[in-house]
Amino acid sequence: MDLALQEAESVEGIEKDGPPGGTGPGEKPRSLWSDAWHQLRRNPVFIISSLMILFLVIISIWPQLIASGDPLQCDLSKSQQGSSPGHPFGYDTQGCDVYTRTVHGARASITVGVCATLGAAFLGSLLGGLAGFFGGWSDALLSRVADIFFGIPVVLGGLVFLSVVTSTTVWPVVGFIVLLGWPQIARIGRGSVITAKQNDYVQAARALGAGNSRMMLRHVAPNAIAPVIVVATIALGTYIALEATLSFLGVGLRPPTVSWGIDISNAASQIRNAPHMLLWPAGALSLTVLAFIMLGDAVRDALDPKLR
Repeated sequence: MDLALQEAESVEGIEKDGPPGGTGPGEKPRSLWSDAWHQLRRNPVFIISSLMILFLVIISIWPQLIASGDPLQCDLSKSQQGSSPGHPFGYDTQGCDVYTRTVHGARASITVGVCATLGAAFLGSLLGGLAGFFGGWSDALLSRVADIFFGIPVVLGGLVFLSVVTSTTVWPVVGFIVLLGWPQIARIGRGSVITAKQNDYVQAARALGAGNSRMMLRHVAPNAIAPVIVVATIALGTYIALEATLSFLGVGLRPPTVSWGIDISNAASQIRNAPHMLLWPAGALSLTVLAFIMLGDAVRDALDPKLR
């Protein structure tokens, strides 16, 4: 039986990698992932977006590397003052250094985006994958539950759900985004699993007696995860923007947490008198969202051979 299953896995490897000699005479055919990495390393969009994201992650973990000040230390006598030596972004209404708050605000936004994406991707891919693999009543139930969540407006749901939360940490916002974000990834994962389980190597493994868990983990999941990774990467930028929107409306992150959304909300009413208060946190938010969207597009192009 083990020998038969090994033969089924060899059939899977042939279908994934393509015919022998596809990369040149005498060269071993590349798998989907190695071929995608080969493409990504030569994609300038991937390189630029990865460097931007790496920089954002570093300053979110160690903001003191480029901003040694305290984002909560304010001086009302400097309220709304413009750029000055040592304070290139000026001051906000409370006299806080805009540069320091912009740098420290990356931590909350990146934390919310990464944690929400991991939670939504895990829950969505798990439920969607099981529903797509087994089908039947579980598939129908997941589809109807997903339809219910799709019918909830995101901003309105955030206003209702988060308005009753008194915590000032990032976790209520993360939980809300995961709650409304998993159905999209579940549908992508479900469709990908349905497509993967119809391949010849999966049918061969089933005919040779492989169990459901072995087929799911060894044959279906590795070949169905690529679309989920692409959607989750793009969704990460969307979740960061959603956190900023909810914080702008006053139901997301709350002081004393430093967030770009909070700073944009405080600066909106003073845009004519002190536009620098809005320019820098809004610019940082836009660049962050753009970086993750660019990364998602590059990953999609690399993992989908039809786009090459």
